[in-house]
Amino acid sequence: MTDSQVAPSFRLAYVPGVTPTKWVRIWNERLPDIPLTLVAVPAAEAFDVLRGPDADAGFVRLPVDGTDLSAIPLYTETTVVVIPKDHVVAAVEEASCEDLADEIVLHPLDDTLEWEQLPGRPAHERPATTADAIELVAAGVGVLAVPQSLARLHHRKDLTYRPLTGAPESRIALSWPEEETTELVEDFIGIVRGRTVNSSRGRTQPAPAKQTKSKRPDTGGARRKPAADKSAGKSAGKPAGKGSRGGSGAAKGGKRGKPRRK
Repeated sequence: MTDSQVAPSFRLAYVPGVTPTKWVRIWNERLPDIPLTLVAVPAAEAFDVLRGPDADAGFVRLPVDGTDLSAIPLYTETTVVVIPKDHVVAAVEEASCEDLADEIVLHPLDDTLEWEQLPGRPAHERPATTADAIELVAAGVGVLAVPQSLARLHHRKDLTYRPLTGAPESRIALSWPEEETTELVEDFIGIVRGRTVNSSRGRTQPAPAKQTKSKRPDTGGARRKPAADKSAGKSAGKPAGKGSRGGSGAAKGGKRGKPRRK
């Protein structure tokens, strides 16, 4: 099979924490003949993957690296602090960065938050990954601030998390190479933006042709005759004769009245 005969497919990259399930489901409903392949990539490698041959588009964390990639911001995540279940912060509904002033706040090398100033006290070494930082939190070494989706992804029974106010937030976007905006990419953009199948921007389903009004079919029955003129139809079918009032058989000059008294 030559390159021109290769069956079309769509490769979608996504970073940890993103759940593309609902968009994949819609894709499979609208384009069942074009398989969609999911490609899980670390957040730090997502943009290199999009520039390579392994993905057509992907869910990434903003900001986008470089000007050669297009991006559509989708949503902003809540930042939370991951703590042991018996930690003092677990007793409140939400925490602030000031509440962590005396805590060792871990800062993994793959951190997705852009801190101007990390709260709390720094650890002696930075964990290599968020997963490594979670293990240190479980060991009682410190606490960790992450997007809520990552806290759910690395959930442990001995840990919990609380919303953290005053912290930077992570934004998720759909991104793809600007010069590679293919028809399949446009299809997926339409799905992510919530366009319907018959949207003018969509390509997956052509709009139904407008039906022109057709002439009433001939049923073979007799056509209804036009109504006759009222003046012509009063005496139609009733020939005038003797005994009929106002007819031509009435005696000329005859008068009817009361008999004379003698």
